[in-house]
Amino acid sequence: MKPAGLIFDFDGVLIESEASGNRHLAEYLTDIGHPITPADSMARFMGRAGADFLAEVEAFLGRPLPEDFHAAREVENRRVLAEGIEEVAGAVAFVRALPADLPRAVASSSSSAWIRRHLDHLGLADAFGEHIYSGREHVARGKPAPDLYWHAAAAIGVPIERCAILEDSPVGATGAVASGAWVIGLCAGTHCDVDHAERLRAIGVQATAADFREVARLLELA
Repeated sequence: MKPAGLIFDFDGVLIESEASGNRHLAEYLTDIGHPITPADSMARFMGRAGADFLAEVEAFLGRPLPEDFHAAREVENRRVLAEGIEEVAGAVAFVRALPADLPRAVASSSSSAWIRRHLDHLGLADAFGEHIYSGREHVARGKPAPDLYWHAAAAIGVPIERCAILEDSPVGATGAVASGAWVIGLCAGTHCDVDHAERLRAIGVQATAADFREVARLLELA
């Protein structure tokens, strides 16, 4: 498919934050007596945000969140905002190589401040203009609902059926497929296990890609 618009998830698609964030979460939960591996943390929590994320953590714990949970997460967030997180391999070059006239947006469960700070770390502060959309800020229902993708497509002026979406998480891919867009399940991040593409295909993504070179071929950009 050669898309008329391109919508990116952020964490795990453009930056390696899924791996680092779930590693920290797994360490915290294990330290308080609820052992979980980073891989299992990603399988359970990846792609979730806000109240949905907190509810899933509480369901795993079987009790309310500990009093220091938010403080511990905030310390980690401040650290990575200051230091930056590395790109998913090939992400920066792919974005920079996009046709200048191709409408594009970021549609993420993260806050817009988080997205913009890390785009700045990557040298992509200008790559999406004002088209940075957060499931916490711009829609009532975040992922896995399709609303955020519909919002992004409307904002860039492209019918959702003519958009391609790059998603890495099962939660995000569920909403992307439901939106009616053409969805590529991206398996380029270090958090993606060998069966990740199979999991995304089971959700209904139209294609999977192991790296951004393959994404470029699928979108007829190479």
